[in-house]
Amino acid sequence: MKNQTETLFPSKGHLRVVQFPDSVKIHSFSPPPTASMAVSAFTPIIRTTPSPSFTIPTSPYLSSFTRTKKLQHGVLSLPPVAALSDPFVLQIAESLEDSLPSSSSSSLQKLRDFASESLLSTPWPSRKDEPFRFTDTSFIKQSEVIPVSSSPPPESLNHLSVFEDTHLLNLTLIDGYIIDSLSQLSGLPDEVFVGSLSSISSNEITKRVLEFLPSSEQGDLFWSLNGVGSPDLVVVYVPEGCKVEDPLHLRYISNEGSDKESKKLPVSNPRVLVVVEKGGEIGILEEYVGGGDGDLSYWTNSVMEIVIGEGAKVTHSYIQTQSMSSAHIKWTSIQQEKSSTYELVEVSTGGRLSRHNVHVQQVGSDTITGLSTFHLSGSDQTQDLHSKIVLDHPRGFSRQLHKCIVAHSLGQVVFDGNIKVNRYAQQTDAGQLTRSLILEPRATVNVKPNLQIIADDVKCSHGAAICDLEEDQLFYLQARGIDLQTARKALILSFGAEVIDRFPSADLRKKVELHVKKLLDPKVPSKVV
Repeated sequence: MKNQTETLFPSKGHLRVVQFPDSVKIHSFSPPPTASMAVSAFTPIIRTTPSPSFTIPTSPYLSSFTRTKKLQHGVLSLPPVAALSDPFVLQIAESLEDSLPSSSSSSLQKLRDFASESLLSTPWPSRKDEPFRFTDTSFIKQSEVIPVSSSPPPESLNHLSVFEDTHLLNLTLIDGYIIDSLSQLSGLPDEVFVGSLSSISSNEITKRVLEFLPSSEQGDLFWSLNGVGSPDLVVVYVPEGCKVEDPLHLRYISNEGSDKESKKLPVSNPRVLVVVEKGGEIGILEEYVGGGDGDLSYWTNSVMEIVIGEGAKVTHSYIQTQSMSSAHIKWTSIQQEKSSTYELVEVSTGGRLSRHNVHVQQVGSDTITGLSTFHLSGSDQTQDLHSKIVLDHPRGFSRQLHKCIVAHSLGQVVFDGNIKVNRYAQQTDAGQLTRSLILEPRATVNVKPNLQIIADDVKCSHGAAICDLEEDQLFYLQARGIDLQTARKALILSFGAEVIDRFPSADLRKKVELHVKKLLDPKVPSKVV
């Protein structure tokens, strides 16, 4: 009889881990109903069968095993259990699972099961990991992470009831929960659906939406944590041939927070799925703001997935102005079918730690992708953009423009942009440009443009530049009677204006421009008189 150690994950995971001296196997099973069934899927129960002739050694080298997964004959073979779990990750995952409301949609179980499984073998990222080489996440790890377990009471929302810039179509989420009283969706076409997955009345739409819930690994640790902890799924569904004239404004408000000196870090996990069928069209504005004191500490861990059908179009505007003491981590995953168009315009200025992961997969020919991003980093801020565009089919077109300003000696900006042109993506036209403006000594910019080309009939280019303001430009303005300070302000603002001017709405452009001016010069009034 082989010596073995058996670990049961009894609740939602329904997994049995059997450890032999040279391997580990995981089997799915249906355990008998016992009192221990109430234990979380992330809290293992260990049963050991000792052998008088052999003892399984505990070795410090166990943690160095390569983490791999192989599915053979229905059995998932993994490295030893000691190398599988990160205690901090499992602690967060268990607390997220326990915080889910009883009314949480059961349709998301597929997503949660997969996310739970992936977290068993995913460690917390460190600076030794290449994707986080320049991004320090210790701010989160050193905090006491507390999931927001319910929507806020109505009486606490009085200060949020009026928005001067409310769009005709808007959906408001507070700490990841939809707030119907602050939303306005009456102008939507009848066949378009915007709301919670659990409130979809059409079986056809529900079936169609569930097709896109991930069944294989999509992102990193934070993607999986969102899959475990998201209380519901916000669905935006545009049927075939339907064009939504007015933009849809998705407002994300972080209302739950702690004092910046406190170690407590409330976390919310909003998740959105956008499905635009063949020939459909919609404009989406995502806006992330803090709802209380401007210096509250919290963590927003957000995911948006966008599926764009053949010949469809999505214009995506994204504004992030959260608390300077917060953590903001966002995933945006886009799948583009034949002849579809996706355009992103982003301005990110908030958060002590802000990271945006953008992954675009062109799964059809003649697709068009445009990414325009502007980041502003001040004191003790990290603004991070990791983007990836994968072109697999002929005649794909993509353009990426990334601009950033580091306005403080303790500020940092990270850009890791990857464009991959695969073998069959012939006649591709892809361009990438990143430009960074450093205004103070010892400020930090880390850029990593990456263009991988396997096809041989393409037109591709990329470039990167990091500098301060050019003396010739300053001299030109001074020669025309403009003082040095005014000239610097004008050139700094015009540097970001190339991205800001790409927002589709004039009111939105004016609002963002005023916000950037205020951050660069606190003397600027908050409102235009």
